[in-house]
Amino acid sequence: MTLEELEARIAQRAAASPEESYTAKLIARGINKAAQKLGEEATEAVIAAVTHDRAELVKESADLLYHLLVVLKAAGVPLSEVMAELDARTAQSGLAEKAARGTQP
Repeated sequence: MTLEELEARIAQRAAASPEESYTAKLIARGINKAAQKLGEEATEAVIAAVTHDRAELVKESADLLYHLLVVLKAAGVPLSEVMAELDARTAQSGLAEKAARGTQP
């Protein structure tokens, strides 16, 4: 599955009834709840990474990507905008990009 395919599946499920779709229910609860879930999944992925639990990291990463795309959907931000931003950043190294923003690596 690609991220674009996941985005399309989320859009389809978001259009369903919240009684029938977890995605629709999460979006209906608002962006704050969707963002909270994203944060929880990010934390769980970090824990899996630092504890070297590969299987859990794979599962939590899947949850993290799903919840990120749900937040993007709730915010009305298409994945293509995020991908375009990533593409634009490849014109320079990450270190140069961070230096231009005044942040440390």
